Amino acid sequence: MEVPQKNLALDLVRVTESAALACARWLGRGDKNEADRAAVDAMRLCFNSLDIDGTVMIGEGEKDDAPMLYNGEKLGRADGGPAVDIAVDPLEGTNLLAYGRPNAISVVGVSPKGTMFDPGPSFYMQKLVVPSAAKNVVDIEAPVQHNLKYIAKALEKDVDDLVVFVLDKPRHKKLISEIREVGARIQLHTDGDITGSLMAIDPRSEVDVMMGTGGTPEGVLSAIAIRIMGGEMFCKLDPQRQDEKNMLAEAGMDIRRVYTVGDLVDSDDLFFAATGISGGTFLKGVKYTGHGAETSSLVMRGKTGTIRYVEAIHDWESLMKFSAVRYD
Repeated sequence: MEVPQKNLALDLVRVTESAALACARWLGRGDKNEADRAAVDAMRLCFNSLDIDGTVMIGEGEKDDAPMLYNGEKLGRADGGPAVDIAVDPLEGTNLLAYGRPNAISVVGVSPKGTMFDPGPSFYMQKLVVPSAAKNVVDIEAPVQHNLKYIAKALEKDVDDLVVFVLDKPRHKKLISEIREVGARIQLHTDGDITGSLMAIDPRSEVDVMMGTGGTPEGVLSAIAIRIMGGEMFCKLDPQRQDEKNMLAEAGMDIRRVYTVGDLVDSDDLFFAATGISGGTFLKGVKYTGHGAETSSLVMRGKTGTIRYVEAIHDWESLMKFSAVRYD
């Protein structure tokens, strides 16, 4: 099996920058579908300029739902380039962008072909994401109080110093109550599953841990960054409706199994990029300057463990000479 050798991360940041620049115009305009369409179109165009033989494993929809980047779609010029699995979320947080809220991002992850977990009919999974220092002291099946106590000890903090990222959903009412009882602090977010995972492992972030149930595809995409940064995510498939539970049973997928990042992406030859769109506590958003724009991105390469924070200045006049995407 051919594996990627080139540092694709520096190509991938062009992909996420392109998507972010294209959809950030829709900030607060209330039209999440058009914003998502702009991000998808820009990402597809940019991906197809790369010398890779890529297959989308984690996409936004099936083929009939075009123009979304669908599962199984082929990307790249495939001119003898490496065969890779691709996970994409051109606009993570469509509602966040549509209603002018922070922390919408564009995200891409790549691994060698055949190494990325296929979520099949699973839409939701329970997740516990922690940084490297705490990955050997937690148990997703243990009580919340137990995990927060040992996370705090591993991070050399008091429990009431901890910040826990939780999606503000009805399904988390009991979880939120238990965290409050322990005395830890909580950041409640309406959306942004991937962002929460990244914040939990990013040493620059005030978030110490992410808990709760979110998307399974988002979990696989997050696992790429978590593995590169040395953190850990423990997760279990957590169907929210009976039909999802039935489909998982038919597919032979065990909802009792505990997965780790090693189960979701079976390689260290990984690449990841994320670019901020609407700004916030994680990555700064796209700033238009009249003649161009500024972007803020996070870029990682698994083989070397290199993590880059990229602040880029884009000039429309120069960019339009070779780009097929319109940003201005």
